[in-house]
Amino acid sequence: MQLHHESVPFQHQQFPIVLVCDSILFQPNIGSLFRISEAFGVEKIFFLGIGNQMNPRKINKTSRNTHRHVAYELFETKEEVASYLIENDFEIIALEITSDSKPLVEVVIPKNKKIALLIGNEIEGVSEYFLKKSHQITHIEMFGKNSSMNVVQATGIALYELTRKIKQY
Repeated sequence: MQLHHESVPFQHQQFPIVLVCDSILFQPNIGSLFRISEAFGVEKIFFLGIGNQMNPRKINKTSRNTHRHVAYELFETKEEVASYLIENDFEIIALEITSDSKPLVEVVIPKNKKIALLIGNEIEGVSEYFLKKSHQITHIEMFGKNSSMNVVQATGIALYELTRKIKQY
């Protein structure tokens, strides 16, 4: 029998993860990022470069009201975000395919350290600025001809793996 929201056996848990969105602009993606972040216990979402794109009416269609439950912050510049992450001792992990990125399963999660998962714009990906600031760059191994997937799908896969690893220690 299918379970409903009130009857699922999942335990509510929050993880020391912030999701850093490097210029995600598409409203349905923004809403879906709230939904996936709530599902995986993300502490906070940082949005960069979205200006006045934060339209709760449009976002709610895909967030299913989770935008009311996940904390978020808007940043004007990349430098602001990077300074915050560095000053607060985050392990910065970029989700991007690069010449030196490693598969997601090989990411090492330091104990007792907060994680910043950087995801990039729907077209351009994670900016070169943030790639240079990252401690680790990771990619999702794929086996078809396509080398990318929707930013929300990729984020869901990455959050699953990161939270699984954090729960192990």
